[in-house]
Amino acid sequence: MTQEVSLREAYGKTLVELGKENPNVVVLDADLSRSTMTHFFAREFPNRFFDCGIAEQNMVGIAAGLAVSGKLAFASTFAVFVPGRCFDQVRMSIAQPGLNVKLVTTHGGISIGEDGTSHQAIEDLALACSLPGFTVIVPADAIETAQAVRVAAANYGPFYIRLCRPKLPLVYDDDYHFVLGKAVTMRRGKDITIIAIGIMVTAALEAADNLGREGIDCRVLNMPTLKPVDEAAIIRAAAETGAIVTAEEHLEHGGLGSVVARVVAKYQPVPMEFVAIKDTYAQSGKPAELLHRYGLTAKDIEQAVRAVVKRKSG
Repeated sequence: MTQEVSLREAYGKTLVELGKENPNVVVLDADLSRSTMTHFFAREFPNRFFDCGIAEQNMVGIAAGLAVSGKLAFASTFAVFVPGRCFDQVRMSIAQPGLNVKLVTTHGGISIGEDGTSHQAIEDLALACSLPGFTVIVPADAIETAQAVRVAAANYGPFYIRLCRPKLPLVYDDDYHFVLGKAVTMRRGKDITIIAIGIMVTAALEAADNLGREGIDCRVLNMPTLKPVDEAAIIRAAAETGAIVTAEEHLEHGGLGSVVARVVAKYQPVPMEFVAIKDTYAQSGKPAELLHRYGLTAKDIEQAVRAVVKRKSG
């Protein structure tokens, strides 16, 4: 069985490494350090850690002030709170001045489980992608998470990195190298391309294996950088496979599907299907139950692939 590792823990431990390497790294949290795993940094560098309490808008303002002062600021809470609760503060205090603040949120999507609708961030990627100058990343496993955090630290400007609550299977080996703005070919194929992000990458690989036994040869791309998206990889996939399915733990509007469809429509129109949350908020439940109920499983990807292949051949 593939090893499952916490993306949040990978983030927390990477922060500690960065803190040892760079005395200007500071970390902020909003009373959730045990959940976001920033408590690792707090324990190692208590004078460089700021718990802002349940005041996310204030945390964003403090992070902006620290960035203006020359600090490399990482600010974390649940994805439903940033950018959800304090979009205006993120927009005015970080995006408009283009400050060097890294917003790394956890508990994205509906896989947080029993916390329910009020804590399920399903609009956050649309909000983050709407902000000029922001780089938006959705890692697929712990290895990619650690590297993405390091890349964010090494590149000036505002970043939004979205992590999930559950542990995820490792889809990469230790020799993997994350490149900002580049898609990763997880599986080669000629009949159709599945483009996935985050928790849905594992589901996409499972779906591709199952469809392969039916004679449908799927290419699978992980698109960890949602903004700026790898347009060349999308255009190439459309041209070479003739059909695309996107898979994301986010609303159908404004996330991966919308970003990919814009590129496809502009440069290489082909049939597309979208595996995502439709125009609804989810209920409370166990993560696996919610992913099944709202159509975010390997079987849902398989169904979308069959539908789009039929349209392609028809």
